[in-house]
Amino acid sequence: MCAQQVRSAYHQDTHAAGRAVAQKILDTFTSCPIPEVARLGKTLTTWRSEFLGYFDTDGASNGGTEAMNGLIELHRRIARGFRNRDNYRLRMLLIGGLTLSPHTHR
Repeated sequence: MCAQQVRSAYHQDTHAAGRAVAQKILDTFTSCPIPEVARLGKTLTTWRSEFLGYFDTDGASNGGTEAMNGLIELHRRIARGFRNRDNYRLRMLLIGGLTLSPHTHR
């Protein structure tokens, strides 16, 4: 039931409504007699500004940036043999699904 409450915070019609649910979670989970829920409440309280920040920024997330960084790190390890900087740069753009505009060349 508690997990569903946390999920419901992210599925509200507005970010303000989601923030209200998140605030209620922060106010109630720490006093729950179930140790796992109380521990989750403590963790969410520790990360309060980050937890509520999602609702204050209209759902902004750095997930896309982190995913791209993971791909680049993976291919950086694989591409150890590249000696030419331009070839390496093109490889990173290729794995990221990015393209060069005709006027972009360094």
